[in-house]
Formats: sequence, structure tokens, C-alpha cells
Amino acid sequence: MSLTSDQMELREDDIRKHYAAATAMLNGFEHAPRIAKPVEAAAERSPGVSTGRRFRSTTPGLVTRRVARADGVHLVERIEASDEGDTLVSPPQATTQQAIRRAIAIALAVAEAYAEQTPLADLKRANLAGDLPASRKTEFSELLTAEALITSHVLGNALAYLMSSHLGETTVDIIEIEEVLTDNGQLALHGALWELDQTLAKHAPDDANLIAATSAYAEQLMEKAALRAQSAGHLAPFQNAAWHIEADDLTIRGFEPASKAKSTTLTMTFKKPNEVVGNHIAKYQAMKLAKMVMAYDFDRRLNPFAELGGFIFTFMGDGKPGTGKTTLIQMMAGLINDYCQNAGYPFRYQNLSTDNIDSYQGKSGQNAKAFINTIIDPSVIGFGTIDDIDQLAGKRGDRQSSAGQLEITAVLMESFAGANTVVRGNCTFGMFSNYPENVDDALRQRAGARFLVDGPQTREDYIDILHLLMGRNHDIPLGEHEAYAAQEIKKAVAASFESHSRPHEDALLQVYDRVSGDIGQMDTIAKMGTYLKAIQQADERFTGRAIKNITDAVKVRAMDFELPDEWMENPDLFLFRDYDTKKAMIEDLRQPITVEMVIQEINRYADSEFRYADKSDEVAIENAVREMGRMEEAKRRYLEGKG
Repeated sequence: MSLTSDQMELREDDIRKHYAAATAMLNGFEHAPRIAKPVEAAAERSPGVSTGRRFRSTTPGLVTRRVARADGVHLVERIEASDEGDTLVSPPQATTQQAIRRAIAIALAVAEAYAEQTPLADLKRANLAGDLPASRKTEFSELLTAEALITSHVLGNALAYLMSSHLGETTVDIIEIEEVLTDNGQLALHGALWELDQTLAKHAPDDANLIAATSAYAEQLMEKAALRAQSAGHLAPFQNAAWHIEADDLTIRGFEPASKAKSTTLTMTFKKPNEVVGNHIAKYQAMKLAKMVMAYDFDRRLNPFAELGGFIFTFMGDGKPGTGKTTLIQMMAGLINDYCQNAGYPFRYQNLSTDNIDSYQGKSGQNAKAFINTIIDPSVIGFGTIDDIDQLAGKRGDRQSSAGQLEITAVLMESFAGANTVVRGNCTFGMFSNYPENVDDALRQRAGARFLVDGPQTREDYIDILHLLMGRNHDIPLGEHEAYAAQEIKKAVAASFESHSRPHEDALLQVYDRVSGDIGQMDTIAKMGTYLKAIQQADERFTGRAIKNITDAVKVRAMDFELPDEWMENPDLFLFRDYDTKKAMIEDLRQPITVEMVIQEINRYADSEFRYADKSDEVAIENAVREMGRMEEAKRRYLEGKG
């Protein structure tokens, strides 16, 4: 992997020189906890008290059970005590010990590099010599706090990364960690390792739980240190740089969690584009987006399409049941999967489903956040889907929405267009629904693009889908029809876009005709802005976010080209080029924005909003009528009973 301009190589020698100190910490050190209290469960594993099976050897002098001593912190003994008395160190135990030692050494090396880049190293030397000026004591203290936070975070970050490939199906919900100390790096390490020892005492009765508990602890340590760092100073040199460790392929980027660029194993049945009948615009944009996401540059951690303004980060596909939403997902996931396999890129696909709604408070939000983090990982190409989002994400103000559904809504809104949302262009999210009118308005408007999944429409479409689904195990002639000619994508898409030169929804058409009659042809920014204001007056939910989504869609239309197939088949032609070259190649294909494009995208987006609003209002009216009927019946029964 080549290093970027903000990335430095952390040499192996600079890490290994800390192995002796790291090993000493593993073997034992004294620490009096200052914030946390020892877990009571540790007593259950104290010496001489059995918690399960024991093996007594007949060989005199042979130690048959390892236990962690009560005096001080002895992580090696604690780890080896996690197997119910086995006299040999198991591979998971050895892996855990090696990972902890390596993580400690990396943390010490990064902290040392930070000290050399800041005045901290000189101030430490002056302090040891007794020459620290009084005027710099505050600065010294603040730098030591920064060093402690960096040490804690890097320890957790490196340990979580090193343990990630050893995780199995076992999961552990560990106690909340508290001993996050900020006096200096050395004390921070002692506090962190003391609490890791406490965590293993309570949650690691066997090897599987040892791996899971160690990983869970590392993840939580990272979160705690990053949270504390938000209010600390002198961290810019650490946050604005990156250290790459070649032997582990690990990059430390400030307080950003590192993760192994692993692909997910996909078991879905992929569909080819010709197997998606109808849905011309949705299919075309999905095919374009599958290639767009592949332009992501792993070194720059940015996609040229995202910089040029033509990347779709979120989209919504809506349509009646059975119109092909699942087939569209299978097609797009299949295309990206094939492109990634050809280029050797890691690809992750994940669907957020109703299984992620949990009855425990906060757990649904955690599940949604884990889903988002899995997909946005900048070291992979990601595709996340939320099928039946109307059932999964609650509508605020709807009494039928559960707490878990509302948690998911909050996470998705913050992740898709929140203050901290960063669109790198390595991933995209698709929301799908049969009833988009039941999706919270603010969440729905966070879908930057709209795919109307309307299924087969024409006579040719229905012949094609029958021919496709019948398969080949029959002798029925096709007849006077050219199979799949109607699915020729460019011709079909051009016709679909042109159809939006006038609105489809009756309510919007009335607005369009009235404005056109007043101001004439909409051929200037001022006239189109007048049309947008008239739409807002007809539907107050048509806000500034809607305008942004429309302009984003127009920019996508300016990129109204598919990257050539040969660029995907032969990665050297495009995918493996440097960022600036890829950006220039894309700019050469970009088309000018026209008035027709803008009008079509205004109508296309507004049509969807009016369609959702009409359905939402109708549902609300039906519910109100049903409620009134119930009240009338209740009143009648009440009066009869009273009489």
C-alpha cells in the first residue's frame, strides 16, 4: 500500500523496542484504581475456589491450574486462567497475549512520536532535570493529558484491530469501563490494563469469551478515549496525521477506529440487468451508481464523483408490492460484488431489517449505528440497504411507532445528513418501501435520489417478463416479439426522462400549468425558482432540502454516462489510476446542464413528494374516520348501558 502525503510509516524497529516494557506490563505491575472499583465477580475466580471442572495430575510437582494472583495485575496469568485448569497455553490465549503486547508497543511508539512532534519531549527532559519553567507547567500538564488520551485510544484501536480476525460468533456485553486516566501515558496504560484484567476476570471463563471480551473491551476503550478527547487540547498533531504499520497493514488516523478491510460473504442470488424488466430509470441509475462507487480512491479516501457533485449517497426506491425492488437490490449488489472481485477490492453488503429492532432501550439505535459503521468504513466499498423502511424506522408523532423504531429513525437521520456526516464516495445506502408515505418526512427527504420502482408497464415489458420467468423448459414459441428489445436501457431511459417534462401527479400538474400560464416557458433560473416557490406554497413540506436533492440529481444527470465496461474489466485502465487522473477522465465525460434537465428533475422529485403526501393524507383521513366510527359506537353502547 502506498503512503499518502499525510501518512507516515511507523517503523517496526520503533515498535519492537517497546516489547520489553510491554512484556513486563503483561507479567505484572502494581496499580491502585483511582476511579473504578474492582469487580465483585473477580472473587469468584480467586485462588482455591473452583468454578468448574478441575484436573488433578498424578505427576508430583506438576502445576495443574493457573490462576491470577490477588497481588497486583498479572495479565498473563489471568489469560491463562481462562480455560478451567488446562496446563497448556491454548492458541487463543497465546493470540490474546501477543495482541495485547503488540498493541501496548504500538501505543508507546505512537505516543513517543507525538512527543517528538510537540514540545512534550523537551518538557519531559526539562522536568526530569528539574529545569521545567513555571510558566510552562500548565502546557506540560495539558500535553501529558493529550499523550494519555492518545496512548489509551491507540491501545484500544490496535488491540481491536489485531483481535478482529479472531472473533467468532460469541459476543460479550462487558461492564462499563471507568479507569480511563489522563495524567500521563504510562499511568493511562496501567489504568487500561488493570481494567482489562478486571473485565477478563468477570467475562472470560473460556477461550471463546476471552477473545470476545478482549475485543469488546478494546472497542469501549477507544470510545471512552475519543469522547474525552473532544474537550482536550494539543491534539491537532495526532488528529491531522496518520501512522501506517506495514507488518499489520494498520493505519492509525487520529481518533478514527481502524478496521480490517474484510468483505462480507454474500449468499444472495444475484440478478443480471436484463433480468430487471421495466423500472428503466431505477435500473439505469443503479447500474451507474454501481460503477460510480468503484471510482473511490483508497489512498485519497475520496471519490472524484463525490468531489464533482455527481455521487448518490442515499436513495429511495418506492413502488407497489411485486414491482421489483428486491430484484433491483440483487442486481446492484451483484454488479458491485463482481466489480470488486475483479479489482481485488473488499466489498461489504448489509441489510438493516426488522430483526434489528430490540426491546431493550438503546439497543435498536446501537444496531443501526453498527450497520452504518460497517458500510461507511473507508477501507471498503460498501452497499447498505434498508428494505421495508416504513416498518423499520418510526414516524415521529405516530403513537404506533415503538421506541426502538424511533431510535433507528434518529440514527439514520443523523448518519445520512447530520452535522458529522462525511460523504467519501466509497459507499451508498438504498431505502426501499411499498409505503413511503409512512416514512418520517425528514428521513425521507434525506434520500438524495428517488427511484420509482414501477415494474413492467408496456405490452413488451409483460411479454419479456413472462418469457424470462418461464425459463427454457418448454417448447412454446416466442411469437412476433424481439426479446428484451424494449429493455434497451438508453432508449428506455431517454423516454422515461422526457416524460417528466410535465408533471405526472394531478396536483403538481395544476401548479405547473398555472405558473407556466403566468410566466411563460421556464427557461431561466428566476422562472424555475418561481415554480419551486409555487410548489412550496402547494405543499409546505417542500423545503430547502428538497431543492438540494433536486440540484444533486441535476448534477448526477450531468454525469449522464456509464463508465465504460472495459474500465471495470481491466482495472489498470481506470480503477488503479491515481486520484487526479481518475478525476480528469471523469470530467472529460461530463455533459453540460440544460434547462430540460432541471425541469425534468424538479418534476420528478416533486411528483414523488406529492405522491407521498397524497397517500399520507389519505391514510390519515381513513384513520381519523375509523377512529370517529369507534367513538360513535362506544358512545352508543355507553348510552344503551346507562339506559
